[in-house]
Amino acid sequence: MNENVPAPEASDASPHYVHHRERLRARFREAGDVGLPDYELLELVLFRSIPRRDIKPIAKQLLQRFGSFAEVLTAPPQRLVEVPGVGESVVTDLKIVEAAARRLVKGEIAKRPILSSWSAVLDYCRTAMAFADKEHFRILFLDKRNTLIADELQQTGTVDHTPVYPREVVKRAIELAATAVILVHNHPSGDPTPSNADIRMTRQIVEIATTLGIEVHDHIIVGRNGHASFRGMALI
Repeated sequence: MNENVPAPEASDASPHYVHHRERLRARFREAGDVGLPDYELLELVLFRSIPRRDIKPIAKQLLQRFGSFAEVLTAPPQRLVEVPGVGESVVTDLKIVEAAARRLVKGEIAKRPILSSWSAVLDYCRTAMAFADKEHFRILFLDKRNTLIADELQQTGTVDHTPVYPREVVKRAIELAATAVILVHNHPSGDPTPSNADIRMTRQIVEIATTLGIEVHDHIIVGRNGHASFRGMALI
């Protein structure tokens, strides 16, 4: 093979999107994601799953539909495929990136005392739950050194409610020999402000847990518009 013959993607006869892909990849290699708008970062993710097509219109449609790069990654598969041009391979690649992001931020808290890594805890909670379209209730179980024993999704509810059973929460903490927990749930509305039901449920868990020597460090509510800490708001 003649090594001086350019590869198909470098050929002057290649479609315009091929040159666009190479320019975008070069920019990313040189400077990472600095200066890349969401649609261009999304294009880079989609290049593998859609190899022979102009990706920019699809990336922009995804962002128009869901709002941000993070919201595209966390969107339910059944809603992603509603966007023209998005098929199973695109959904799979997006979900791989989402899972990688979760693993990355979870690694920041896995073997370190939680209370000394609070910003990493908040990053993990937001990455895992902030953009979900249904309420999820999860618990971080901690040992006596406040390192993570387990991270478990306990319940999945509707757009505005998740059933939580305080005694079951405490029972699971005892099963794992946890001495402390951090409660986390999301508000799909985007507003992390605790509801009266959230406050009542949290105080019930605190009351039961305290009698058994288990501390509730915090209850964090996450949403697209930020987070709320029960401890920070003096609600527990």
